Amino acid sequence: MLVLSDGSVVTADTAAVKTALGDKKPFWLDVVDIDDTGVSWLTDVFRFHPLAIEDAEHFGQRPKLDRYDDFVQLVLYGAANEEAASTEVHVLYSQDYVVTVRRGACQVMDDMRERAIAWRHHDAASSIMLLYRIADALVDSYFPTMARFDDKIDELEEAILREPTETQVGTLFTMKRQLISLRKLVTPERDMMASLLTGASDLPGMTDDAERYFRDLYDHLIRLSDLVDSYRDLLTSAVDTHLSTVSNRLNEVMKQLAIIATIFLPLSFLTGFFGQNFSWLVSHLTSSWIFLLAGVGSEVLAIFILLRMFRRRGWM
Repeated sequence: MLVLSDGSVVTADTAAVKTALGDKKPFWLDVVDIDDTGVSWLTDVFRFHPLAIEDAEHFGQRPKLDRYDDFVQLVLYGAANEEAASTEVHVLYSQDYVVTVRRGACQVMDDMRERAIAWRHHDAASSIMLLYRIADALVDSYFPTMARFDDKIDELEEAILREPTETQVGTLFTMKRQLISLRKLVTPERDMMASLLTGASDLPGMTDDAERYFRDLYDHLIRLSDLVDSYRDLLTSAVDTHLSTVSNRLNEVMKQLAIIATIFLPLSFLTGFFGQNFSWLVSHLTSSWIFLLAGVGSEVLAIFILLRMFRRRGWM
């Protein structure tokens, strides 16, 4: 799709792109699932550097900023869906245009195109502000994902304290891998924005007013990076809590089994003792009351003494 400076949205073709480029007014070309036609636009119409075109065709790159003679190439990322996946957007920027190259559907970019009518306002009718809005929308799209992460971590912690399971451990490690992948995207993008604000890199058409907006974007990236690190620590704590809870429950089970074994230890001794054929036992244990007193009574007494001892020591 081709978004012109007056806010109109037209279908992109070679003639429309050449016309927009010749008008010398800011426009936005959004290329989805680049094909031979899109490569032809980048090569023959815009005459981008071959390295920039190669990067635009190959996805899976880290966030970066490459400065060429008359344009800048940026690789930005935003949230793709609720499963913490990311969408990669290549931006080819100059003072006269913004060209974005991406794969598949991206709700953030679709929403940006729907708001293209804002270009009619003076502060929006510039490529630098459009670049800011695209980058800001992509960065801010991660915050709802982080909020869902927060809620899911709270739910997992409550479930672990209630009843730890092996499934919870798998979920925790999956979420931790997602956060590590997200950190690999957010941290370089934060450093890239810092290089713009410190003067190590520059953007054509950057003004003092636009720099304030990019400084706010840098602040969002810092917040996002801090959230990623905080949630990763929370997941580590949740894993430790799961292991501690399982260990404590195992200790309780072992203590109960030890109590049972300890109770049966004197009972086994008494039954073994009275089961021997000593002549005195055979001669004197001849009535039922002696059997109950000496046989059953001694076992009940042993159980009573052990239970009292366990309770006094706080084992029960």
